[in-house]
Amino acid sequence: MKSFLFVMQSAAYKGNKVQEVLDAVLISAAFDQQVSLLLLDDAVFHLKNNQQTSSLAVKDISAIYRSLELYDIDNIYIESESLVQRGLSLADLLIPTKIINRSQVAELLQAYDVVLGG
Repeated sequence: MKSFLFVMQSAAYKGNKVQEVLDAVLISAAFDQQVSLLLLDDAVFHLKNNQQTSSLAVKDISAIYRSLELYDIDNIYIESESLVQRGLSLADLLIPTKIINRSQVAELLQAYDVVLGG
């Protein structure tokens, strides 16, 4: 079994990119791969509680994030500096995450067999 780390950096509702990456995450997990996520920069907003997407005419992705544990995706990392820079805290997030700091990102990337950006 290979270990996959999906790294997401872009805002949640900017095109189809995020939905495509989340689809790849779920497909990989469905084939019994070890899948983890790392959220950096504006991607930290993916996990913000109480997202209001009706005015954007897009699907709310929070349900996908809530379902990750059903696929045994337990390692969801979020960069602490990205949270702070965007005025968010752990209390603002809809699911439990593992907080890492910027200096730990390179080490995390090295720990996986496959690293995919999104």
